[in-house]
Amino acid sequence: MKFEDQRRKMVETQIMNRGISDEKVLSAFLKVPRELFVPEKFKHLAYADSPLSIGNGQTISQPYIVALMMELLQLDANDKVLEIGTGSGYQTALLAEICSEIFTIERISILSVNAQKILRELGYENIHFKIGDGSLGWNENLKFNKIIVTAAAPSIPQSLLNELDDNGILVIPTGSKFMQDLIVIKNKNGEFVRNNYGGCTFVPLIGKEGWQM
Repeated sequence: MKFEDQRRKMVETQIMNRGISDEKVLSAFLKVPRELFVPEKFKHLAYADSPLSIGNGQTISQPYIVALMMELLQLDANDKVLEIGTGSGYQTALLAEICSEIFTIERISILSVNAQKILRELGYENIHFKIGDGSLGWNENLKFNKIIVTAAAPSIPQSLLNELDDNGILVIPTGSKFMQDLIVIKNKNGEFVRNNYGGCTFVPLIGKEGWQM
């Protein structure tokens, strides 16, 4: 089966059938070639209903959980989005399909470099990259409409809350290193309203306001 056909089947069976209905999210998933973001030896599994290793102890997340997190963000074309954990760059591309500007931070330099190469070859020009401690946020006095964290923190990093604009939304897994809850926080005029969307499992967020090495 061609990758395009696998991509369409993934969207229909893994994402839409599980209740994801945001047309912007579905359109992005249909467009971005996931096979370009996985290691060569896993390309035949690019559209599998599971996470895949991308090396350095990191993973490209299961397509459904990426779609769920993006739908929970309530993304808009004018949004300025902060992504913590560039990883393979796949989710970065999905976000860049929908929103005006993406600021993405990756702790592991080789992953960031590889992702930058792929994303630039695909023609994305609305993505800003940084290598460093994502738990501390972008740290340039910027505010973001939406923040998405692709690694699990023991608690919500204060630095990320500080960078969440009024009426902004933060999606982050928090809990232990082995099991977390998917938490959505909305900034309502300086009051942070928290909702829990159930259990999940992510790699740990390593950093000053995350887990220590």
